[in-house]
Amino acid sequence: MAAWYAAGVHEPMVRFAADPPATADVVIIGGGIVGCATAFFAARAGLRALVLERRAALGTLTTSASTGAFRLQFDNPEEIAMVREGIELFDAFAERSGLDGWDLGLRHGGYLFCSLTDATLERSRRLVVRQREWGLTDVALLSGDEARGRWPWLSADVRGARYRSDDGWLDVKRLTAGYAAAASHAARIPDATPGGGATFVTRAEVTGIAHDGERVSGVRTSRGEVATDAVVVAAGPFVAGVAALAGVEVAIRPTRRQKLVIPQLPAVPPDAPMTIEEETAAHWRPSMQGCLALFTDPAERPAEPCDPVPIDHDWAFGLLDPGSEHALARVAPFWRDAWVGGASAVHWFLQAGQYEYTPDRRPYLGPIGPDGLHLNGGYSGHGIMAGAGGSRLVVDLLTGRADRDTNAFRPDRAFDHREHDIL
Repeated sequence: MAAWYAAGVHEPMVRFAADPPATADVVIIGGGIVGCATAFFAARAGLRALVLERRAALGTLTTSASTGAFRLQFDNPEEIAMVREGIELFDAFAERSGLDGWDLGLRHGGYLFCSLTDATLERSRRLVVRQREWGLTDVALLSGDEARGRWPWLSADVRGARYRSDDGWLDVKRLTAGYAAAASHAARIPDATPGGGATFVTRAEVTGIAHDGERVSGVRTSRGEVATDAVVVAAGPFVAGVAALAGVEVAIRPTRRQKLVIPQLPAVPPDAPMTIEEETAAHWRPSMQGCLALFTDPAERPAEPCDPVPIDHDWAFGLLDPGSEHALARVAPFWRDAWVGGASAVHWFLQAGQYEYTPDRRPYLGPIGPDGLHLNGGYSGHGIMAGAGGSRLVVDLLTGRADRDTNAFRPDRAFDHREHDIL
């Protein structure tokens, strides 16, 4: 029996089992943040949930490689609503989870999208007009001088910016652990339906999904078989491979995404917002006594899902070298000083995960294939911020509380082109 202990708490907070039970109301495949969020909402709905994780611990592959950031600055009302639901949960997590005093390390530090060209400045203006039509009225459009008046470290090349102060970030490990702990003790959740709860089994490889072509009947694992009539695939970049066990084809493009971690760098303003260059999507935010920095390389090609995900130090130099076309110094010149001071003298390291891109970069949520099989994946890099609302929707679809026909994220939808959302 394994146990996951919370800081300052002496009782085991997460219910782990060495082997899976013989039956479950729902089996959730994947123990990352989305799988744990699914367990939380399933337990709250009164379901006996089983979470199967192939690794030795929860939230240690893609989840741990994220920045933990959240924002409402999306290009469509459906995702704005879904992420808003998650942020409302984060803001009241201790109360709504039943975990008194649980700290997510939540910080509403803001998101600042900086434009260096007239083209991206105009694109931001069009987006903000639409966002206000959707009810997102607290996004500010700033001139370059207005932005520098608030953040003097911005480059003189910044022509304008859009900013929302209530966007921010949190500690993804604390959130994952909180979901799992609350699901394990569902009776503590204030609005929970009686009878629910979750069990977690690690080092459990799923080898098959039993079905008769019409309905799911169970799951086969490296640690035994489980009878169930409901399965949720929440396996991140491995969603397509797991769904294929039930004969279902899913269009997913796992694509490497790397994160530069600089634990200590005095030049980074500790009160800075998440700062993004619109042209390249290179961005960074304060963390520890330094920062986290990222860049979505357009040359990075989709690949097979992998564990572990390899890192590439040349990618980091592309952010740090002021001569790079996507250098962080383009928006914030203090990064140039960090390079001149000697990048080799700064302690930094890389982490890597994979975004599971769908054709329209919106998640797959809900039933697909044999009756009882559901997807909760394809978040395309937005699993931390959208996973709460998405997981609640999947559980509501599973229990019949939501209408399948009005689900904007149904896996069999038509895909639309998107102008925005480059992160």
